[in-house]
Amino acid sequence: MSDTTSTAVTETTAKPRLREKGRLLSASEIERTLVRLAHEIVERNNGAANLGLVGIKRRGVPLAQRIAKHIATIEKAPVDTGVLDISFYRDDLSTRDVRPVVEKADIGFDVNGRDIILMDDVLYTGRTIRAALDALFDHGRPKSVQLLVLIDRGHRELPIEARFIGRTVPTSRREIIEVKLREIDDDEQVILVELAD
Repeated sequence: MSDTTSTAVTETTAKPRLREKGRLLSASEIERTLVRLAHEIVERNNGAANLGLVGIKRRGVPLAQRIAKHIATIEKAPVDTGVLDISFYRDDLSTRDVRPVVEKADIGFDVNGRDIILMDDVLYTGRTIRAALDALFDHGRPKSVQLLVLIDRGHRELPIEARFIGRTVPTSRREIIEVKLREIDDDEQVILVELAD
């Protein structure tokens, strides 16, 4: 039993080796995508009067803030923007027990009766969004909730779909999408990487 335990500890502490396969979006392509998404949000919601944008921490937050600025430019009025803080406990040795854990924190505005656009950088299994929806409804009862993601990479485990998608990128389970945003990473690009053998 001690041999199994020591192997498991070694496997979880060693960082996986990643090989870059290519850049999916440059900084200018990210910006153009966010402008397009802002226009789509305004169009599909007949303006922005009842909108509230909620970014899922971490990279969903700068996405929400940037899109809010674009919408404010389009509509000539500010848009409420808030933050939903979600952390992960992850068991990388198996797919069971992978659960998003939601930390209770104030979003930043009243969500009751509002059309909420929930934002994240990458949509994968749907587990993060499921946890975020639970957290959002703990804060109140929105009129509607729409999901926006910069990248939809497939492999859903839950019946969750985004209404607004920056780009759909079919991936294998060995591939990882890395979104880098200047506010968090001091870099601006989306790259596709693969677990190296």
